[in-house]
Amino acid sequence: MTLPLEGLTIIEMAGLGPGPFAAMMLADHGARVVRVERAGMIAVPNDPLLRNRQSISLDLKREDHRGVVHRLATNADGLIEGYRPGVMERLGLGPDALQAVNPRLVYGRVTGWGQDGPLANSAGHDIDYLALTGLLHAMGEPDRPPRPPMNLVADYAGGGMMLAFGMAAALLDVQRGAAGRVIDSAMTDGAALTGALIYGLKAAGAWNGGRGNNLLDGGDPLYRCYRCADGNYLALGAIEPQFRRALLEGLGIAEATKEAVAATIETRTRDEWVERFAGIDACVAPVLDMDEAPDHPHNRARKVFVAVGGVVQPMPAPRYGERPPVSPPRQPGEDGPTILRSLGYDAPQIDELLS
Repeated sequence: MTLPLEGLTIIEMAGLGPGPFAAMMLADHGARVVRVERAGMIAVPNDPLLRNRQSISLDLKREDHRGVVHRLATNADGLIEGYRPGVMERLGLGPDALQAVNPRLVYGRVTGWGQDGPLANSAGHDIDYLALTGLLHAMGEPDRPPRPPMNLVADYAGGGMMLAFGMAAALLDVQRGAAGRVIDSAMTDGAALTGALIYGLKAAGAWNGGRGNNLLDGGDPLYRCYRCADGNYLALGAIEPQFRRALLEGLGIAEATKEAVAATIETRTRDEWVERFAGIDACVAPVLDMDEAPDHPHNRARKVFVAVGGVVQPMPAPRYGERPPVSPPRQPGEDGPTILRSLGYDAPQIDELLS
């Protein structure tokens, strides 16, 4: 099948977290992504974030290796980097230098705090970036410290996914005749954006600011998870009146209090409750672990997960019809000779560069 980004080439300066996630998304949707590896990277064996790529290893302290990046950028459509502000400029690989040789280059930059501001050069991780948005404060149980939602909100939703969207939007703009752009994707900016609804509810007086006391954070008895008789959990998500009525009827209780719902759900196993609510629109779902999720009938039917290189992982999303193939991560530098030949280097030059 033809994917929307086929024909585009993206350079990925190897990093962690949101950069690889954005590059994976672009590669999943058809772009040719060349990952520029560097020594000392933390490696996850067969990391799904590194699928569908080509890989070349370069030492950016060497002038001739930086020259390879320049040559790659000359005919590339985009570049992704996740270093601290100023690092690429010091290497002579910043947007001014590369867009001088390729004015159509879309230059994507993802950092925690952004390219400017008082914290721009400060270290941090997902939890720190999320902390400044006001949203982490709202996550967790009452009278307990906020609980981070793994690194999904700032790293991947606020950083990587926002960068991929920004790259796609800017690449479309270039296709329409515009010059290349520099994209400043800050994880704290993107994470804040994911909370637009919550800030809207707060402004409307429908969010009280306390943890676990609101409609969408587990404060509502019919919008939270409960422990079942077998120690597994059931997720309830009944917001609208018709779903609430169906849920209470299925539970066999008249009043929706946390205590009454909890006591009722503890009388059956998770799978017994799933069977009880089968075919009933009551917004009930089993809380599956990562071993169970790939085998759920709905996930199997839609092929939500696939095993690649022995690693079970989510398939590309969203879809355009037929599911595209997924290739496992390449060994670091595996495609170096092929990439260098495609850039016009001859055999002696390739041997020198790879020595």
